[in-house]
Amino acid sequence: MDGAFLLLVITIAVVVLFDFTNGFHDAADMIATCIAARAMKPGMAILLVTSFTFLGPFVGGLAVADTVGQFVRIGGRPSIFAESIVLAAILAAVCYNLLTWKFGLPTSSSNSLVGGLVGSGLYAMGSGSVNWGFNALLHGELTGVVKIIIGLFISPLAGFIGGFLLMGLFMRLFRRLSYKSRKLFVFSQYLTTAWLGFTHGTNDAQKGMAIIGMLLLSAGHYRVYTIPDWAILLCATSITLGTLFGGWSIIKTMGFGLYRIRTMHSVADQIGSALVISAATAIGAPCSTTQVVTSTLLGVGAREKPRHVHWITALSIIKGWLFNLPISALIGALFMMIFTHLWITP
Repeated sequence: MDGAFLLLVITIAVVVLFDFTNGFHDAADMIATCIAARAMKPGMAILLVTSFTFLGPFVGGLAVADTVGQFVRIGGRPSIFAESIVLAAILAAVCYNLLTWKFGLPTSSSNSLVGGLVGSGLYAMGSGSVNWGFNALLHGELTGVVKIIIGLFISPLAGFIGGFLLMGLFMRLFRRLSYKSRKLFVFSQYLTTAWLGFTHGTNDAQKGMAIIGMLLLSAGHYRVYTIPDWAILLCATSITLGTLFGGWSIIKTMGFGLYRIRTMHSVADQIGSALVISAATAIGAPCSTTQVVTSTLLGVGAREKPRHVHWITALSIIKGWLFNLPISALIGALFMMIFTHLWITP
């Protein structure tokens, strides 16, 4: 078997593993609030969010994949060299995902992937290999790393503000609900959980598709950046399976570690999160479901009773976000250094 083809197969397998850990992480974030609010049982919550996560990639378009798949320039490079860059990046993201899962911390798979790609790309090819997007920004266009950074770092802020405003609206409208009306409010959790699962599938699954598109271009299977139908199905399946086996340690942190969550909090969190993720997907900006859901939940809590929010726990989560990208970049560069000595450099 040709060495480049074998490396291609191995790298695609690691992409599948990345999507699995992505779903594993994000499932906990998406269902933690409705479980903590006792709106539905864990099994039903996972089944609902899993079903709609699988549906999302098939109807969500490929704008996010186009953004992620083209900000590191590997086209025209030798196949083994280009595939090694991608493999190093994916391994960095998987390592960071598994590390934070072990400690029960919600983290951003998107930041891990971007950091890994930047780190491996910079080590292998220098800064010229990365489409930073600064020149395009001067002409009013969002591309490359600038677009990705805006998506990843503005979306949590938008989530916090959205959660704060939604909770204020809910407090005005629904503070004095009758018992029967409250039951209808609980039922609405089924709709909001499904919506959040769908938006998760539309944005997060596209990142794995983007990597496969990069691999196929570098291996010469396509002359232009293309994402085949089988890649969409593969990524949708792997992220859905990861969602099905969601991380329960993260559910404890999200559902019970920040403040006492009631149904109103959960609905506001899920609606706010789904709106932000939908907007990011529409403009082709990758965002982190984990960051958006967590920041929206903090906004909800800050609006009602900020003193009841466990801000120390929130701070530990935010620290993990801040270290996410640079640590992933460092790990990606280390993996690329190892690959360079193992099979790239004679």
